[in-house]
Amino acid sequence: MALALVTGAAIRVGRAIALQLAQDGFDIALHYHGSEQAAKETASEIQQLGVKALLIQSNLAQAENLSSLIPQAQSFGELKVLVNSAAIFPSDDTLENSHEHWDRVLNVNLKAPLMLSQAFAQLQHNNAHIINILDARIKAPAGDHLVYRLTKSALWHLTESLAKELAPKVQVNGLALGAIMAPPGASEDHFKRMANQIPLQRTGSPEAVAEAVSFLVSQNFITGAVLPIDGGEFL
Repeated sequence: MALALVTGAAIRVGRAIALQLAQDGFDIALHYHGSEQAAKETASEIQQLGVKALLIQSNLAQAENLSSLIPQAQSFGELKVLVNSAAIFPSDDTLENSHEHWDRVLNVNLKAPLMLSQAFAQLQHNNAHIINILDARIKAPAGDHLVYRLTKSALWHLTESLAKELAPKVQVNGLALGAIMAPPGASEDHFKRMANQIPLQRTGSPEAVAEAVSFLVSQNFITGAVLPIDGGEFL
């Protein structure tokens, strides 16, 4: 059975993606950092769907940890799908932050997807897929979350570049997310009010993202695409 590695898969959007791919019949290599109990619960749900789940704990902010993820997953089965979902969205993210802060955000949001994609491509499987989770707001430049925006902009460019670099064996696509979940610390009421700014007059859900991942993984003639999952907010 084919295997999918999903980073940041214990909670939130990553969890929904892992569960959807499990429903699609993939065994899941479930990466997490600090959410051990949630990871175990997600793995249990995956196993109840009749597929296998491998837990991989790793801090992606530490670059020395990145080289081991793909080999760990590959030892579990034939790795055909890589979903780079793990990300940091700091509440305080400006020019005034320390270099250590910048390095942490850059490592998790950009260096990890780059290095994991590099290792994944070296497996030389045909009909393989990389899906990068992006941010639709990058189309509308602003002064907030400076380093986060930088990483997601670069990851968008990397998605399109790798689509050319890794063809024809690996298809590389992205999902640009809009209002999918309330950010940590934000109230649900504030999140619901965001619907007023969205043409479809509603916010999204992790399940909508997971269904889009499932769609892209099922396709054999789409690469280099970034699909907006934003209700038309950033048109």
